[in-house]
Amino acid sequence: MNKPVIYKIKGMHCASCASIIERTVKKIDGVESVSVNPGTENAKISYDQNKTNPEFFNKQLEPLGYTLLSSTASDMGMSRDEHTAHLGLSQTKKEKLAELSSMKSKIISAIPLAVLSVFIMGWDIFAQLQVVREMPLVWEEFFHHLLPIIATYVLFVVGKPYLLGLYRFLRYGKANMDTLIGLGTSVAFLYSFIISAFEETLFAAFPNLSGTYYDVTIVVITFIALGKYLETRSKIKTGDAIEKLLNLQAKTALVIRGGKELELSVNEVKHDDLVIVKPGAKIPLDGVVTEGSSFVDESMVTGEPMPTQKKVGDMVIAGTMNTNSTFTFRVTKIGSETLLAHIIQMVEEAQNSKAPIQALADKISSIFVPVVLVIALIALGTWILFGTGSLGFSQSLSFGLVSFVGVLVIACPCALGLATPTAIIVGVGKGAKEGILIKDAATLEKLHNVDTVIVDKTGTITIGKPTLVDIGLDTEFLAALASLEKKSEHPIAHAVVQYAQENNLVVHDVSNFENIQGKGIKGIVGGTEYFAGNATYMHDLGLDFDSTEVEQFTVQGKTPVILATKEKVIGFVMVADEIKKESKQAVANLHKLGIKVIMVTGDNEQTAKYIASLVGIDEVVAHVLPQDKLATIKELQSKGHVVAMAGDGVNDAPALAQADVGIAMGTGTDVAIESAGITLLGGDISKLTKAIKLSKITMRGIKQNLFFAFIYNIVGIPLAAGLFFPIFGWMLSPIFAGFAMSLSSVSVVLNSLRLKKMKI
Repeated sequence: MNKPVIYKIKGMHCASCASIIERTVKKIDGVESVSVNPGTENAKISYDQNKTNPEFFNKQLEPLGYTLLSSTASDMGMSRDEHTAHLGLSQTKKEKLAELSSMKSKIISAIPLAVLSVFIMGWDIFAQLQVVREMPLVWEEFFHHLLPIIATYVLFVVGKPYLLGLYRFLRYGKANMDTLIGLGTSVAFLYSFIISAFEETLFAAFPNLSGTYYDVTIVVITFIALGKYLETRSKIKTGDAIEKLLNLQAKTALVIRGGKELELSVNEVKHDDLVIVKPGAKIPLDGVVTEGSSFVDESMVTGEPMPTQKKVGDMVIAGTMNTNSTFTFRVTKIGSETLLAHIIQMVEEAQNSKAPIQALADKISSIFVPVVLVIALIALGTWILFGTGSLGFSQSLSFGLVSFVGVLVIACPCALGLATPTAIIVGVGKGAKEGILIKDAATLEKLHNVDTVIVDKTGTITIGKPTLVDIGLDTEFLAALASLEKKSEHPIAHAVVQYAQENNLVVHDVSNFENIQGKGIKGIVGGTEYFAGNATYMHDLGLDFDSTEVEQFTVQGKTPVILATKEKVIGFVMVADEIKKESKQAVANLHKLGIKVIMVTGDNEQTAKYIASLVGIDEVVAHVLPQDKLATIKELQSKGHVVAMAGDGVNDAPALAQADVGIAMGTGTDVAIESAGITLLGGDISKLTKAIKLSKITMRGIKQNLFFAFIYNIVGIPLAAGLFFPIFGWMLSPIFAGFAMSLSSVSVVLNSLRLKKMKI
């Protein structure tokens, strides 16, 4: 099978659009597989290049309103090699922002017009019900001539995409939500226009004809267009995770060739080249240290906060940061072979895999349009065929036309289109107030079905940086230890010094300071020589001490720093990545919702299990790499579990993208946040439970909204068609059909607003 190519799709709005594109491309000879993701607006197509090409795909898709886009290397800020590896990851920001700006301009122009038409429609309806006085004749005449002009602008300018949807349905038989909107609004407009143009003649011939429905056209298009704008805005950062990952890559490397140091592009570096890495520099490629040693911050890969010591023979990874010393390494992997490149590839594949989301409104749209048309035509035909004998042709035609338009107007999908977006808008807004940032509607929809939550340890359950957690020294000796550690470059030293600063301990001058590689430090403070380091260092100094207590702490994943003089061991402090205060309660709250919690971490098993036992986590998978986290999620998904992943590091990015719902800690990396569907501000994991509760009440609201949207059609369509006229004499005027349609929308909006008052 050929390697799949990813293309950005222009013109796709919904799940039914994705279905149309898939069915169309699958029929093309040479296409092996196609998967369209409406969330990322991408198509992943595998095809035989000898039989077909992207130009032919577009030849088939463009008449339907869709275009496949291939971004250039310069558009995406990549080298040619990077572009070859990551073709089609992102539509340019310029194109997206231009599209969004155009939509915004149309919405701003349409909203005041919609408000005006609702005001006029409301006055007319309440006047008929004798709630208010009739509109003054001068005003009535003015609005009578103004509304057709407003409706024409809204339909043909703001509503152009929906008219095109109707046109494509009529020509190609492909229906989506645009088709429904275009059909309902254009019929209401055409009916109203004919009434306005031939008012006197038509009312003389057909006295039962009712008024115009320009307001229906104006209000429906404005509300639906607003929903489309909000949806487009939420998708604008889809490709940012990949872009941020690419930015982690070093652009140049300091290579030794011919005895000289040369700064070359990473694309020019070859296998077995020797590369020098200076303090504060990114490691450009994967390799093995050949000279020198240093501490390397590998948190982007391992997620662990403390830099790892690298000496001759140790592996180093592209994108990680050298902290304190210069070293040389031999390149073993270049380009797409590096671990960072694999992480980028995994995020890309996870983002473009098709989420199992089924939009109810879009599923129904493909059969709803022809069904409504058939019902409307049957109603018209039945009145003329069976009504002429008893009512006369003129009267039966009049009733038939009223029924035909009434069916189409009451079936206009305004409420159907508003059911999901209004609830989502309220839900997302409520979440933002609680410090829960939700990326898109699909994420909020999936979250309510989650039954398993995977959490990273560092930065999610724990704070994410080393701190002093246990102290076995009095203030005087702790100040002496801090004085020594201030001279050290070891990561643990920062935790001791920070504690001293926060507690206003006096840090003294140090003389004869010396760093004992891999063991500890020594120096003279206030005339006394002190030694600080690990247990091995103490044994080397010939100092005996009871190590039982230290070992107990070590089992808990804590790192001891022992302080001694030449004569004796004075005491110790413990440094560890401390558990967040809210973690235990957050796990308990998840259990109350019936959700299983699994910790998957790059840390060692002993530490991970101890931390898990403290907070009540159900299961631990330890000592894993990014691809292992991804594999764990895939395995759970294959067993039918709906998985949420909470993490904060670059190493979590592939897993966050693969999970049904990715949840990033707001204190984490930008890449993790962009890969995730939800971000918890402040890194507060207790907000995870609130996010799940928010999802559940929002989805409940959406289902209620869909009920309101459909109940009017179920009751209203038979009534509008005249089904009850022979029995009860009931006939639904199109004006009341329009009112019922509007009422269904009001019901949906009010029900959505009700979600604001619900506690989570």
